[in-house]
Amino acid sequence: MSRPNSLTEKLSKKDKDFLFHPNTNLIAHHDSGPFILDRGEGIYVYDTDGNKYIEGMAGLWCNALGHGNQELADAAMEQFKKFPYGNLFASKSHEPAIRLAEKLVELSPFDKAKVFFGSSGSDANDTQIKLFWYINNALGKTKRKKFISRVQAYHGVTLATSSGMSAIFLAVMTLCQSGDHLVVSSQLYGGTVNLFRLTLPKFGINCTFVKPRDTEGFKKAIKKNTKGIFGELVGNPGNEIMNMPEIAKIAHDAGIPLMIDATYQTPYLCKPIEHGADIVVHSLTKWMAGHGSSMAGILVEGGNFDWMQNDKFPTMTKPYEGYHGLSFAEEFGPTAFTMKARAEGMRDFGPCLSPQNAWNVLQGIETLSVRMQKHCSNAEKMVEYLSNHESVAWVSHPSVPDHPDHDLAKKLLPNGRGSMIAFGIKGGKEAGEAFINNVKLASHLANVGDTRTLVIHPASATHSQMDEATLKFAGLSHDMIRLSVGIEDIEDIKNDFEAGFRAARKPRLVSNQ
Repeated sequence: MSRPNSLTEKLSKKDKDFLFHPNTNLIAHHDSGPFILDRGEGIYVYDTDGNKYIEGMAGLWCNALGHGNQELADAAMEQFKKFPYGNLFASKSHEPAIRLAEKLVELSPFDKAKVFFGSSGSDANDTQIKLFWYINNALGKTKRKKFISRVQAYHGVTLATSSGMSAIFLAVMTLCQSGDHLVVSSQLYGGTVNLFRLTLPKFGINCTFVKPRDTEGFKKAIKKNTKGIFGELVGNPGNEIMNMPEIAKIAHDAGIPLMIDATYQTPYLCKPIEHGADIVVHSLTKWMAGHGSSMAGILVEGGNFDWMQNDKFPTMTKPYEGYHGLSFAEEFGPTAFTMKARAEGMRDFGPCLSPQNAWNVLQGIETLSVRMQKHCSNAEKMVEYLSNHESVAWVSHPSVPDHPDHDLAKKLLPNGRGSMIAFGIKGGKEAGEAFINNVKLASHLANVGDTRTLVIHPASATHSQMDEATLKFAGLSHDMIRLSVGIEDIEDIKNDFEAGFRAARKPRLVSNQ
């Protein structure tokens, strides 16, 4: 790469002085300066120093035809000379708009259609909503003002984040400040345990861990400075289920919200807000997307918690200096939490969801209900297979009749018990590692919720940072295999597992000789 010339240096300085860049690390940008493009040819772009690059973003999808196309430039110039701009207000029209509308109708799947041109997708959606209102008003149905959206159709007010962990962190930092306390379920994803056990204390936020089935323990752990209860509805990886309605009542009697990570269930299997949860987080990377290729999370507020009922949440109820004395609770009422998370946490920590990952996740959500049905069906068949296998010591899944939470699962998970299975492999840690290393169809990944079957040995992977006492408290054993059942043919999954079990038995046979 060539040394920056005087033009690059001049433009770089002016960029720092006059431009604000979205989705940019501003500190790094200030140190390194901008990447200044000068021209383009086809799929290539050139910077002001003459360096050539492949432009793979297509201008964020609006420049798919490439750069420097002479035919396009001539057509644009001809139209610009003739008639550069004309709106369609008050019955005004022009030939380019009419021709484009005609072509779009021809390409549409509808026999009869009309085209509205907006300045953006947001403009089009806003107009669409107003059009529905207009139609209903004309039909005399003036009270039909509600709409169903994708995730909000399942929950409440939503805020998309860059990952599930960022959603959890954002939720905590929206509620808490230094000196505050949280009551937390002990059975959580290993990264979440680290957040509550090691990272949050650095911010002056301390946590008390309670086993998920110890309902009375949650009540006893609440202190004067407790700001909320947090847990996974179905714990990772042991499949212990929190009695959400009872724990919600305990939280509400204490004047604090219940926060639930419902990643395992998705809104298809359970709607936590209907069972008393106030704040729900999901890692969209998993079942919601289904492909594991895009990191994303979401924070959902039920809109039922009264933030003004006590003096526990001054950052929510008192004037906020960062927004000219605004009180989130007074201004936004039931959506105060989401608005504070958006206006403060999203601004200060920056865990925003990228447009590309949002689009990728939306493709998965389209098939969520179909996939979850297959996930759950395969999981129940795998439970039966594992329960009768000579190499398996125990199986934990809420569908098993003797599972301690079986009846609770039927109440909270009416559409299926989920596709996460924990089982113990005979032979302990050595056998577990041999099994993991010898399955082929099942991927050895820390992720869950993929359409593909995934397996992991938590004690040596996702929870390896825990000492023996912490592992035991979290309900983890060295023989535990965590299985995320995919939607492949069930016989293919079983055959793959047979290969893993054969390998797992070999070390023990050798050791017995």
